[in-house]
Amino acid sequence: MSKAVLGIIGGSGIYDLPGLTDLREERVTSPWGEPSDILRIGRIGQTKIVFLPRHGRGHVLPPSEINYRANIDVMKRAGVTDLVSLSACGSYKSELYPGLFVLVDQFIDRTVRRASSFFGKGCVAHVPMARPVGPVLQARLADAATAEDLPFVRGGTLVTMEGPQFSTYAESLTYKALGYDLIGMTAMPEAKLAREAEITYATVAMVTDFDCWHPEQSSVDVASVVAVLKDNAEKARRLVARLAADFPAEREPCPGGSHHALDSAIITAREFRDPSLVAKLDAVAGRVL
Repeated sequence: MSKAVLGIIGGSGIYDLPGLTDLREERVTSPWGEPSDILRIGRIGQTKIVFLPRHGRGHVLPPSEINYRANIDVMKRAGVTDLVSLSACGSYKSELYPGLFVLVDQFIDRTVRRASSFFGKGCVAHVPMARPVGPVLQARLADAATAEDLPFVRGGTLVTMEGPQFSTYAESLTYKALGYDLIGMTAMPEAKLAREAEITYATVAMVTDFDCWHPEQSSVDVASVVAVLKDNAEKARRLVARLAADFPAEREPCPGGSHHALDSAIITAREFRDPSLVAKLDAVAGRVL
C-alpha cells in the first residue's frame, strides 16, 4: 500500500485548519476546472495533511456551484488516500441535536444539477457504492472523538438536497417519515467522486439545526446556524488534530473496497475509449488506465 495522506474538506464555518506545521499553499491545476480554493498542505505530527475549504475562503461558492470533480481531482493529485468531509447538516431526530457530530455511513442523493462522475461517453465505469464510507476511517474518527470527549453518534443516513434554499415543511416531513437521519447540501456527489478516485471517504456531519419539522423550530435561518457553526468548528479542529496524531503511516486497506474500486469498474473496451477523456482521468484512474 502507499503512504497515507489525510485530506480534509472543510464545510460551512471551516475555512482554515490551524495547527499545521511545515505549512505551504499550493495551487494545483485540474483538467476538470477550478477547485474551490488553493490547497493548504502541512503536517500534524507525522501525518501529512491536505486541506481544502469546500466553499472557498470567505464562503463564496453555493453548494450547487462547487466544482466537486476538480476538488476531488486535486486531492488525488496531492496524494490524498483518506478524505474526511466536515459538513454542517440539519437533523430529523430529536436525539440528534445541534452541536452533535454524526459519523454517517449512508447517503441518499437528491441533487439534480451536479456532475456526479468523472466517467462518461467514451469511457464508462460503474463503481460499487454499497458501503460509501470507509469503515476503518470511520472507526478512527470515532476513536478520535472519544479521546477528545466530543459528543458523537456513529452511523446514520444523510440525504443531500440541491439547495441553496432550506427545505420546505413538506420536504422536511417527507424525509423524516422516510427514516432519514440528517439533511445536508454537499455530501453528494463528493462521496461518489471520491470512490471513483479510489480515495477512502468519511463524513463528519455536524448538526446545526432541526431543519423545519420540529414543533419548537418552525424554520431554519442563517443566524442560528452560524451560532452553532462557531462552536462546531472548534470541536472539528480538535477532532482532526487527534485523528491525525494517531493516523497510520501507510494506507490501510478499506473493507468497503475504496482502495481498489476501479479494478473491474471500467466497461468500455480499450480500443473504443475516448483519448481526450482518458487524458483527463490521468490522476483519478491512472492506476488502471
